[in-house]
Amino acid sequence: MNILSAIKREERKLEKQVASIHHKLRSIKAAAEAMGRSADKKATKSTKRVLSAAARAKIGKATKKRWAKFRAEAKKMIR
Repeated sequence: MNILSAIKREERKLEKQVASIHHKLRSIKAAAEAMGRSADKKATKSTKRVLSAAARAKIGKATKKRWAKFRAEAKKMIR
């Protein structure tokens, strides 16, 4: 009979812990929703950013200009 009462006490302890965890989870979900995000969404990998052709051309042109300047400076240092 003593073992049965010990098991019941453990069961009550675990039920209290479960209730506490559920309460914390509800609080976290409420906070997430208040911030404008759904707490039910799964965390997903972010999508790859895509540049337009014009943006890629602009970056390429600027890179070529920087390297031309670097090479010109290097030639001045050698002479």
